[in-house]
Amino acid sequence: MTQIKLLLGDEAIAEGALQAGIKGVYAYPGTPSTEITEYIQHAAAARDNGIHCTWSSNEKTAMEAALGMSYAGCRSMVCMKHVGMNVAADAFVNAAMTGVNGGMVVVAADDPSMHSSQNEQDSRFYGKFAMIPTLEPSTQQEAYEMAGYAFALSEREKLPVLLRITTRLAHSRAAVRIGTQRTEPAKRAVADDPSSWVLLPANARRKNAALTAKQPLLEALSGESPFFRVQLSECPSGKGIVTCGTGYNYVMENGAPEAGFHVMKIAQYPVPAEQVRAFVGRCDSILVVEDGQPFLEEQLRGIVGGGYTLKGRLTGDLPRTGELNPDNVAAAMGIEKRPALRVPEGIVPRPPALCQGCGHRDVYIALNKVLADYPAAKVFADIGCYTLGALPPFCAIDTCVDMGASITMAKGAADAGIWPSVAVIGDSTFTHSGMTGLLDAVNDRADITVVISDNLTTAMTGGQDSAGTSRFEAICIALGVEKEHVRVVVPLAKNMDEITATIREEIEYAGVSVIIPRRECIQTLARKKRKEMSKINRETAK
Repeated sequence: MTQIKLLLGDEAIAEGALQAGIKGVYAYPGTPSTEITEYIQHAAAARDNGIHCTWSSNEKTAMEAALGMSYAGCRSMVCMKHVGMNVAADAFVNAAMTGVNGGMVVVAADDPSMHSSQNEQDSRFYGKFAMIPTLEPSTQQEAYEMAGYAFALSEREKLPVLLRITTRLAHSRAAVRIGTQRTEPAKRAVADDPSSWVLLPANARRKNAALTAKQPLLEALSGESPFFRVQLSECPSGKGIVTCGTGYNYVMENGAPEAGFHVMKIAQYPVPAEQVRAFVGRCDSILVVEDGQPFLEEQLRGIVGGGYTLKGRLTGDLPRTGELNPDNVAAAMGIEKRPALRVPEGIVPRPPALCQGCGHRDVYIALNKVLADYPAAKVFADIGCYTLGALPPFCAIDTCVDMGASITMAKGAADAGIWPSVAVIGDSTFTHSGMTGLLDAVNDRADITVVISDNLTTAMTGGQDSAGTSRFEAICIALGVEKEHVRVVVPLAKNMDEITATIREEIEYAGVSVIIPRRECIQTLARKKRKEMSKINRETAK
């Protein structure tokens, strides 16, 4: 039995994982990956089958927990955006060394064009670096089917499998034909071979040699993948296209076979070199169409050798940065471009801004007011809604680099003599990767003031639970901040005198101090009120 659902790419992966019989999903919210875990959290199958689906503190803890579930013999999935792979990298790479017991799938959602990210890094490099199979769907249907395929592949080859998607696939909808029966994987015993799971140098060297020796098999499996495809033109022009992921859709939208192009779609890595050589032998030139960095293009240069016309992002035939689209792919194919749509006159760009009534606004107003008296002050901020404090009317922050960097950069700046050195970090980001930085600051008695702007949720990604809610004072004191220098204020205009006085007092304190402005995000508060009102209305109707 099958049914058809209209699903985001994220939701299709979640549905596929549920159908594949996962026991747990581990993740930290990050656009464009968040909807995978949220879909599972709201699924009846999660409740009925006791699937673990609460949020992790960060991507590293998520990866390690998923590996622990795999060790116990159950199927697990871990989800994150591309920059989360940097946080999880230690556990991710070493999971390839230990191998897996229950199937383990790592979903990385990349963000070409940086719609909500700091960089355009391509997670396929992580899969190559770790020497594990990497899958890349082109459609929502493939995303659904690849999830189940990935778990089977993981268990058969005893390796984690990386499933890489991009924003365009993650956040667009399509009709997906899905099964209605959840698979119950064969029960596996708990892993009991310490020589595989204890990465002492002697064990690690043996495991590394085995993983390296397995690469020809993994490459062969890529060429045998059910998602691998070669489409030969009936009117060949001597031109070929090697593509993958969302790029395949743009190639086909521009009618590549009808225009005389042979097309090869790669959906699994390592790159199947034998199939690539056979395909290239049919063509005089190759255009590589891939969304992200020139990962595939660089490898094809090594496979086909010199003296062959190979075009793509590296040659400038496709843009070196940003997302692909049907128009720039058409131009690279030599097809006449459609006239570009123009923005009508009078339409003014509207940059993102902090919500009216947001507590972060009062925090920045207070900071600006106080720091006006300290011309040498620097404010080191972090990843979250409050990063918008960089924009007018606040222009209140000087840096924002990565999750947790605010505290450690403030400490380093203070070590270099900058005073006042202020860090602004959100509640969820603090528990994600700010706590260790605060411990460093305490141990060195750094002269910094840390503002943990607590809106009681992970607001930027939609209001998920925040790991440290109601515990920040205790956490800071446990990390060594003196109790009298852990201060809580309520960020409201009527409290501005109290807030500014508190900030000034803690700046003047020669040591580590923490100020916690606490007020619930107005968006999550509004949702709660709507839900409560809906409940009252239903009860009244009865």
